[in-house]
Amino acid sequence: MMTTINYQQHLLPLSRQQLVDKLAEALTEDRFHHVLRVEQTAIKLAKQYGVDLEKASIAGLCHDYAKQRPDEDFLREIKEDGLDPDLLNWNNAIWHGIVGAEMVKHELDVWDEDILNAIRHHTTGAPVMSPLEQIIYMADYIEPGRSFAEVVKARELTAKSLTLGVAYQTEQTLAYLVERDLPVYPATILTYNAWVPQNKGEL
Repeated sequence: MMTTINYQQHLLPLSRQQLVDKLAEALTEDRFHHVLRVEQTAIKLAKQYGVDLEKASIAGLCHDYAKQRPDEDFLREIKEDGLDPDLLNWNNAIWHGIVGAEMVKHELDVWDEDILNAIRHHTTGAPVMSPLEQIIYMADYIEPGRSFAEVVKARELTAKSLTLGVAYQTEQTLAYLVERDLPVYPATILTYNAWVPQNKGEL
């Protein structure tokens, strides 16, 4: 059953339905339904872990806002906003979170830093993440549409502890990239070092 949050905190100048309508225009049908599932998963986790439900809804819906934008939009945003020039060496997998958060800020008028950080870090993680950031990081990974082998354990660990969920996802993500000889974004390594070793015995 879907939980619909009535936005009352003026965290953006839109109702939830107006935001959903914008996302329906910006994303393919599959991606749109993914963000709806992430929102619902984020709300469920926010209820469990005492996190603001409205922020969880907005961050969950907006986490992939920029996912299907053309590369030139990201490149322009990086240069115009004076973001880390190293971002120019990466691609959509990294940009849609880190650079996408700036697009959410400027285009949807969202200025809450916790929401923006949750969007920024939902793919790479970060050495320090607020409970909302952890929730979006995990909700994107474990939403009901996911069916990869590790997702069952990820869901179990997240239900037990956000910290364990974050550590497990980070461990699995790094292993996935290394096994396939894919480049690892530096923040992902920092996330691994901050979250995995001290929780290794419980994973």
